[in-house]
Amino acid sequence: MTLNSTIALFMTMFVLAIIPSPSVFTVIARSITSGFYQGLLTVVGIVIGDFVFILLAIYGLSILAENLDSLFVLVKYIGSLYLIGLGIVLWRSRVKVEAIKAIKDSSWLTSLMSGLLITLSDQKAILFYMGFFPAFLDLSKLTLVDTGMILAIATIAVGGAKLSYAYLANQSRNFLQSIKAQKFMNILAGSVMIITGIFILIRT
Repeated sequence: MTLNSTIALFMTMFVLAIIPSPSVFTVIARSITSGFYQGLLTVVGIVIGDFVFILLAIYGLSILAENLDSLFVLVKYIGSLYLIGLGIVLWRSRVKVEAIKAIKDSSWLTSLMSGLLITLSDQKAILFYMGFFPAFLDLSKLTLVDTGMILAIATIAVGGAKLSYAYLANQSRNFLQSIKAQKFMNILAGSVMIITGIFILIRT
């Protein structure tokens, strides 16, 4: 990989990652309701999902990907129902006085799986990467070092873009100092997750 292709790849991936999308909304929802750490774990899940698609694209597994339509559909439904379920839980959650300044408890696995499933449920991502990389790289001459560099670029570009949303969402949460505000944010975050889940469920 040349310096120019590296910079171009990074900038393109960063710009695409920072555009509002279901993954961005999921990061924001997790950060608002459970704090920056949970938002970070959601970003990690998103990056891991991108790794899967990037490796599939780099090593030309298009035939395999096309034959796994049923698996993508299954993951799509699982991811959608998972997000809708989390949204319903947030809607029904009660806000206590002592929780006004506290962060809502959440497991690391829940946040990690939120990010991973939201990425893997997008079966178009593999086709995107397969059409995306040839514009910057000669895949026939790609080495293991190049592959490592691409994964590093994806980590910094995609992870950095999503992480900025997690930080900003967490900072806005710190300004909420009333039970009504906490309840409003739970409902808002829950609604975002439900809408995101439904969007993934019905889109083609």
